[in-house]
Amino acid sequence: MIKQSIFFILFLTVFLTGAIAQNAINQFDKDGERHGFWKVNFDQTDQPRYEGTFQHGKEVGLFKFYKLDNAKSVLSATREFIPNSDDILVKFYSSKGKLISEGRMTNKLFVGKWVYYHNKTNAIMTVEHYNDKGQLEGEKFVYYPNGQMAEQSYYTNGKIEGISKVFSEKGVLIKEFTYKDDILHGMSKYYDSDGKMLAEGAYRDDQKHGIWKFYENGVITEEKDFTVYSKNPMKQ
Repeated sequence: MIKQSIFFILFLTVFLTGAIAQNAINQFDKDGERHGFWKVNFDQTDQPRYEGTFQHGKEVGLFKFYKLDNAKSVLSATREFIPNSDDILVKFYSSKGKLISEGRMTNKLFVGKWVYYHNKTNAIMTVEHYNDKGQLEGEKFVYYPNGQMAEQSYYTNGKIEGISKVFSEKGVLIKEFTYKDDILHGMSKYYDSDGKMLAEGAYRDDQKHGIWKFYENGVITEEKDFTVYSKNPMKQ
């Protein structure tokens, strides 16, 4: 009977030790690198700040990040680390758990396609693209909550370039600008809610320049010359 009791105690000790080892968190490997599942709380609280799995110091799989809201942790972001890659799939959330934006990051830089959502619906608000330097690159679209396009523009190396268009909630073109190196430079046009021309003219270095025409009901009512002449006649 005594031998059976000793055997049972030994068995229970081994079992519990194994179970504790399997459930251990915040562990290090032999080289002092974080390894296995980690869960870190905000200072002097029992509320999680982040949790995820390390493999010999390297993040793997899904990580969750939290912020404190009324002394309680709420999910603020997730990062999913892609195997054999520096890419991370990232999602940001509001305090109420609603998805705000999602996209890809590399070395802490936004890269590729990013999507942003309207505050009160799941409708897409903005779609933009980033180059490998974390700069806006290519087309950018902005949408109304009803899904209608609100703005369309184009970026090169983080700067708006070319023709940018603004639409009404009914899909009518109401503004058209031309940009060069992030400033207004070139023809611009303004329309009313029915798509009729209101004004047209050019910008030069972010300032109105040359002859501008103004309309009412599609008819020219006024012309203004915004040409800026140099005081040096040799530079005119």
